[in-house]
Amino acid sequence: MTNLNQLTLLGNLARDPEIKYTSEGLAITDLRVAVNRKWKNREGNDMENVEFFNVTAWNKLAENCANDLKKGDRIMVSGRLNHRSFETKDGKKINIMNVIADVVAASLEFCSVKIVARDTNLENGETEIT
Repeated sequence: MTNLNQLTLLGNLARDPEIKYTSEGLAITDLRVAVNRKWKNREGNDMENVEFFNVTAWNKLAENCANDLKKGDRIMVSGRLNHRSFETKDGKKINIMNVIADVVAASLEFCSVKIVARDTNLENGETEIT
């Protein structure tokens, strides 16, 4: 039997992406995605809950996220759930769940996007597609 660890999130960036580089030079960007859920309770009142997800992107995806996204952008993330645990110096056990992104895409639900293709053969490296 095949196992599957895949999830999709649609939400807004809660803060600007933060890029770092490993000692080997690999790019890693941390994203914080807010996902809102709205419903009506039994009395008919509007209710809302916000869940925050930590997302990690690597390599070229990490660089693109850091360069092209900002706080408030609506994005879709597809990736796998990752669990890490460790013990602090004082013996407290810490569990961390985050999403390792395979795909991060801008959602056009509430906004528009300018699509730019990169071409290394051109002088400035970019061509606008209309």
